[in-house]
Parts: sequence; C-alpha cells; structure tokens
Amino acid sequence: MRKFTLISVVLLVLTSCVGRKQIEKQLHSGDYDLAISNALKKLENNKDKKRKQSYVMMLQDAYYKVVDEDHTNLNHLTKDGNPELYETIYNTYLDLDSRQNAIKRVLPLQISGQNLELNFNDYSDEIINYKTKVSEYKYTQAKQLMTTDNKFYNRDAYELLQSIEAINPNYKNVRELLNEAHFNGTDFVLVTVQNQTRQILPQRLEADLLNFDTYGLNQFWTAYHANQDHTIDYDYAMELQLQRINISPEHITERQLLRQKDIIDGWEYALDNNGNVVKDSLGNDVKQDKIINIKARFFEVNQLKSTQVIAKVVYTDLKQNQIIDNFLIDSEFIFENTFGTVKGDRRALNTEDLQLLKNQLVHFPSNEQMVYDTGEDLKYKLKDIITRYSFRG
Repeated sequence: MRKFTLISVVLLVLTSCVGRKQIEKQLHSGDYDLAISNALKKLENNKDKKRKQSYVMMLQDAYYKVVDEDHTNLNHLTKDGNPELYETIYNTYLDLDSRQNAIKRVLPLQISGQNLELNFNDYSDEIINYKTKVSEYKYTQAKQLMTTDNKFYNRDAYELLQSIEAINPNYKNVRELLNEAHFNGTDFVLVTVQNQTRQILPQRLEADLLNFDTYGLNQFWTAYHANQDHTIDYDYAMELQLQRINISPEHITERQLLRQKDIIDGWEYALDNNGNVVKDSLGNDVKQDKIINIKARFFEVNQLKSTQVIAKVVYTDLKQNQIIDNFLIDSEFIFENTFGTVKGDRRALNTEDLQLLKNQLVHFPSNEQMVYDTGEDLKYKLKDIITRYSFRG
C-alpha cells in the first residue's frame, strides 16, 4: 500500500510539472488564450491549494498580456477606419468579453492569501456598435451584389446575408432578401422524358422518373422541375431520351439430377458367411443397422425473363440554346425464379434441393411490369448523373 501511495504521489507531481511547463511554453510563445484555457482547467478543482498558486499567477499573466495585445490591435484597426475590418473588431470585442466571462466562473482566486483582482471591462456597447456596423456593411454589399443577374454574385450575397442573420437575427429585411438571393442564385432545370422507343411506356414509369422528391437530391443551388412554371426563366433543360427497350422471351429451362444416398432403415440381424445369425459373447443375437440405397430424380426448373432500357440524358443550355453534355444509360431488370420437383424418395435429396421444393411455378411478369421494374435501376443511374453533374464547374 505504501509503495502504491508513493507511486501515486510521484505521478501526480510529474503530471503537475508537465501542465505547468506546457502553460509556460504557451505564455512564452504568445499563445495566451490557450494558456488561459489550460490554466482554467487546472483550477476547476482544488483551486485554493498551494500547488495551484502557479496556475493562478500564469492565468493572471496570460490575461493581462492578451488583453493588452487585443487593445493594441483594436487601436490600430479603429484608426484605420476600413469597413472591411469591422468584423475583425467585432470578433475581438467578443473575444475580450467571452475571455473574462470564462475567468469569472472560477473566481474568487487567491495569490499569497490575497484575492486576485483582475481588471474587467464592460464591452457591451462596443459589441452592439460593431455588430450594427458589420451588419450594415454586409447588408450594403449584399444589396449591391443582388443588383446583377449574375448567379455567383447572388450566391455570394446569400452568404453575406446568412452571416448577418447569424449575429443579428431578423436585421432589417434580411430574411426576405435571403429568399430573393437564393432564388436569383439558383439554376433552374426543366426536366422532360422523351419516348423514342416506339413502344408504349407504363404511365407509372414516366411519373416515377419525373418525381424528383423520391431522388433524395440535396442540391441547394439547383432546382429540377418536371412541371414547367411559366413564371420562371429556366437556365437549363435535362431531357431523358428513352431510345430502346429490349424484352427477352419467357424462358423455362429444366435439368434433371439423379440423387442417391445410403441411409439407415431400421435394423437387421448380423449374419456370418454361412448365413447364420452372429452371436455375441453372451450368446445373444447381434443386431446391426439396416443400410439401404435410396434414389430420386430431382428436376430443377428455372424461369427467366429480362428487360433492358437504353437511354440518353441530354443537358441543354437554354440561354445559349445549345447542347452542353450527354450521358448514356443502360439499365436492366432480370426476373428469375427457380423451383424443384421430385420423383422418387425425397430422403435422397440434399439441403439445397429441399429448399427449392418449397418454391413453385409463378406467373411471368407482364412486359409492362418488367419495363416498370427496370425503372428503379434507371432512376438510380439517373440520380448518379444528376448528383455528379455540375452546371457551373
């Protein structure tokens, strides 16, 4: 127990030394906020212990140095008068305020029996003042960007307005402008399906292909419309051209397999070479397993039908009235059903055979259903193209 206690004390001392040295290093390198953060962690528990005095002193040192540094920077920044620097000034005041609030949570602290007195300031006026300046400056920038039809400018405006909303919720008409900037920055794509196959498409298939709610798309700056909105000036068109549909005949194939197996079928008396019943040492008749060979003919039947849909996705720039890209899609759906029948002793079958016996002949899907089922793979590949494609690089 004594040895264990000694080891614990040594580890505690080593840990304490490592913590002090780290904070001292941070102080010397000018990483004052990290030094403050680490000192505060050390003072969360037993802050009045003598061994914690060094952390209090380092906290005080780091605090005054970083505050002096911030005030010096603020003096230069405010004299510069550049509106681009408003946000830096605002964030510096926020840092000053949050830093002293973090320290307040561990007060009171003592150095050599005396309460630590740190100079704290009320920065609320400065924070409010520069929050307004930042908001107004970004608001003016955003409004200027939104005077153009440039999509990227409107997207930049949206980012500016979002940053205003984050620090100054519901400032002026920012929320209204956010909607406007988003609309103006969005690429609107009109989507159509063109049937070039000379075959009748299932109505459900076309409806599903155009139901973009089921695609799970998450493209903030691109909107796909299957139904044209005549109030929108569309930027691009995406046409899904169904070019060919191949449907195979209904195939039924059968293969016959001979199964045989030796099994125990009751018992019989053991006979010697002369045909007499064998006796054991006590004179009793000896019995043995009766082995018989069983056979069965297993018929494995396979139903197969497949559909192939070949399509092309064509992107058109409606402003320039020219095709800008196209992608081929080859989708397939396979219907397959396998079942089995048996003639003979079922006990000769293996596990897989027995499983197939549970299946049975089913009706082949109609051509319409097969084409519709191919649509799932078609949608998956179409979604992949849409997700990877970028209109503006």
